[in-house]
Amino acid sequence: MALDYKKCAQDIFDLLGGRENLVSAAHCATRLRLVTVDNGKIDMKALEDVDGVKGVFSASGQLQIILGTGTVNKVYDEFITITGLSAATKEEVKAAAAAQQNMFKRAIKTLGDIFVPIIPAIVASGFLMGIMEALNFMVNNDFLNIDTSGSIYVFANLFANTAYTFLPILIAYSAGKAFGGNPYLGAVIGMIMIHPNLQNAWTVATEGVLQTQKVWFGLYEVNMVGYQGSVIPVIIAVWVMCFLEKRLHKIVPAMFDLFVTPLVSVFVTGYLTLSIIGPIFSTIEHGIIGGIQALIALPFGVGSLIMGGLYSTTVVAGIHHMYTVIDVGQLSSYNVTYWLPLASAANMAQGAATLAVALKTKNGKTKSVALPSALSCFMGITEPAIFGVNLRYFKPFVCGAVGGAAGAMYASLVGLGASGTGVTGLFGLLLCLHDPINYIIMAAISIGVAFVLTWMFGYQDAEPAEAKKAAPAQPDPTLPSIHCEPGTVYAPVSGAAIPSEEIPDETFAAGVLGRGVGIRPSEGVVVAPFDGEISTVAETRHAVGLSSPDGMELLIHVGVDTVAMNGDGFTCLVQEGQQVKAGDKLIVFDRGKIAAAGHPDVVAVLVTNSDDYGDVAIQPGPCKALEQVIQVK
Repeated sequence: MALDYKKCAQDIFDLLGGRENLVSAAHCATRLRLVTVDNGKIDMKALEDVDGVKGVFSASGQLQIILGTGTVNKVYDEFITITGLSAATKEEVKAAAAAQQNMFKRAIKTLGDIFVPIIPAIVASGFLMGIMEALNFMVNNDFLNIDTSGSIYVFANLFANTAYTFLPILIAYSAGKAFGGNPYLGAVIGMIMIHPNLQNAWTVATEGVLQTQKVWFGLYEVNMVGYQGSVIPVIIAVWVMCFLEKRLHKIVPAMFDLFVTPLVSVFVTGYLTLSIIGPIFSTIEHGIIGGIQALIALPFGVGSLIMGGLYSTTVVAGIHHMYTVIDVGQLSSYNVTYWLPLASAANMAQGAATLAVALKTKNGKTKSVALPSALSCFMGITEPAIFGVNLRYFKPFVCGAVGGAAGAMYASLVGLGASGTGVTGLFGLLLCLHDPINYIIMAAISIGVAFVLTWMFGYQDAEPAEAKKAAPAQPDPTLPSIHCEPGTVYAPVSGAAIPSEEIPDETFAAGVLGRGVGIRPSEGVVVAPFDGEISTVAETRHAVGLSSPDGMELLIHVGVDTVAMNGDGFTCLVQEGQQVKAGDKLIVFDRGKIAAAGHPDVVAVLVTNSDDYGDVAIQPGPCKALEQVIQVK
């Protein structure tokens, strides 16, 4: 059934707590992104049930409503018209959302703004490091005989660790942009921190500190050691630089600004970095990384069990962006990150839980959301699965957390580490080519535990309220038995058929939902117009969608504007996903109540995918139920 974009937008707006609760709105390729004053005023459950909505979640201060590609832009246009909001960009919405977040969430968001842009560089290096480690292992153990002196092999080894060697520069440039300063001055700070005149930090473990320097007029000494692989000291240093730069822009005369501001910003920040910021925050960073590693390395994998189980909860809280700091810190300290396999286990487990829901459910809407969400989750993109499916039913989320805990525990027990960061899920295997078997076993444990638990205990299709109240669909014994011809729609109700252009409703008459007929009914029973499947059922029980085996999609809508009756006077006898035969009763309606409510009782019968056909022929005039009224070719 074709979606009524205006109605969808209106239904969404009606559940948002009023116009005063809206700050801004934008959209991306699949989601409507809203910033609201108070999410507590929003009816989330009802919002998830709006026709056209595939999922709802809140992240990074935004209410994100999943509508799908090709739909979201049309609903957004109607939403802007209804609300009177000015169209905003994603960046503007992000800024508005950030302004409403607390300090902790703003800090987490800033970390995301710093690291997300540089993830491709980190991923490229990580993948290449994993590949080269695997090749070196096979060559050294005589599993592979290749020329390691060739340019491709030599250059590949050179390229593999480049992003990590110069990581402070990448972080500093990105941090400069995130903090609103000059990113090139930020890059200079990063260069200072790994200057060749400083001892390479990775040589200290074997060579010790080779040189110190008195600072602040001989007050104390600092080690003349670079900050290769450091993260926190770089971020703090660039924040200080941006703070100075922005203040200097305000006080330095314009004619001197070009010379004075960069000079003072770089010199002061550079001195503070090497004398105070670097020594203090590198110590803090080493303590954090060491503490995390101690947690992961607890006996019997207990620490990883806990963190693997809690990981998805941190995704819900929106604080998972900070984990890149952990990954990079561990890569610097241990040449691998033990944190990434833990994250991979958690992510794949949530995907497995969503897959179980997708395979078990008979609800067409749930299946259409769950299946692609599960696949994206296995690729490392977890939000659609977590927010669109697992949290909605909650038990699958818990089952996914248990699966993630089990997989993370195994990863800890075997000491599984990744050569890079930025990629989880199935593709994370490329970061573990030095130990692929254990990665595959970890994935199997995570996926298997989460899937089995969800299938057995985590999800059960809810019986629709209508189905509980109504008797099962039964054929009308007064109607003839017919053989359905492909492309043929038989009258679902007796009465008088008119062209859809004459239906007293602008949407129907304009063909927005497709072409077909309207039937002025002489009775209050709607039957199936062909053999097929129920694709949609309106919550207000006044409309159903059907699909035929040959691909025709049909909407049967009883009355005009009868959605306003909220189901009063309508009994729906079928549910989504149900197979029906021509003549099976679908809806029973009270013509008297429709008339009393002031609505025309015309039954719209529309081929919603009529654009797929060259011709939609109708037969107007008096008709009896199951007489041919539409033929498509």
